[in-house]
Amino acid sequence: MSKKFLLLCMMSLFILTAAVTGCGDQKKDAASGEKVLRVGCNADFAPFEFQGEDSKEYTGFDMDLIRAVGKEMGYKVDIQNINFDGLIPSMEAGNIDVIISGMTINDERKNKVLFSKPYYQSGLTIVVKGDNDAIKEFKDLDGKKIAVQIGTTGATEAKTIPNAVVKEFNSSADTFMELKAGGVDAVVNDRPVNDYYLAKSGEKNVKRLSEVLTAEDYGIAMSKKNPELAKQIDEALDKLKANGEYDKIYETWFGKKQ
Repeated sequence: MSKKFLLLCMMSLFILTAAVTGCGDQKKDAASGEKVLRVGCNADFAPFEFQGEDSKEYTGFDMDLIRAVGKEMGYKVDIQNINFDGLIPSMEAGNIDVIISGMTINDERKNKVLFSKPYYQSGLTIVVKGDNDAIKEFKDLDGKKIAVQIGTTGATEAKTIPNAVVKEFNSSADTFMELKAGGVDAVVNDRPVNDYYLAKSGEKNVKRLSEVLTAEDYGIAMSKKNPELAKQIDEALDKLKANGEYDKIYETWFGKKQ
């Protein structure tokens, strides 16, 4: 085999590889040819992401927001439901492009992912049974049994409470069921999640305590290998806030800002 022919073969292989790689970077819908943004969420975190009772569609504040972000970017949004603690590993494996799931921006997660600008500020609150007068604030959780959703900042914070027995569950709904069944003394979760549960469940024998622990910013997470996507997400968020679309979505789920 001549050196010239060998060089030609190598160049052809390089061009073919580059073409295949280029196609892989930009996912497209096979039928429509649209660019696809593969989104991961844990669809059991109302009012941010959950499945409607009469629909297979995922709904909630996060779901409306990411669809609006995708539209602004010119992407079709494909949403996948994944357990919360599996979201970052799934993105690291290349199965999804972004995560939006009430995910708090913190240093531990920033070591693994890129975050967008904050899109929502939350905090942790406690839910107890209505006749529980022994727990009035976070310090009263010392030595108590606490239900949390696995992988959340509520779980992290609960584990710092002295002598507490922390029980972790896959969904926020499971934590409330455990409280109702008497398996725990309290639930620690994000304030809007607790408030939504109380408003929608109609439960009369539970209450949320007024103290709010921490101020948490939620962000959209992306792979550190994709800084360009992070830039596009931020630009889309800025546009949605400037044109009033973000405020419309916010009002749908939380009412007008105070």
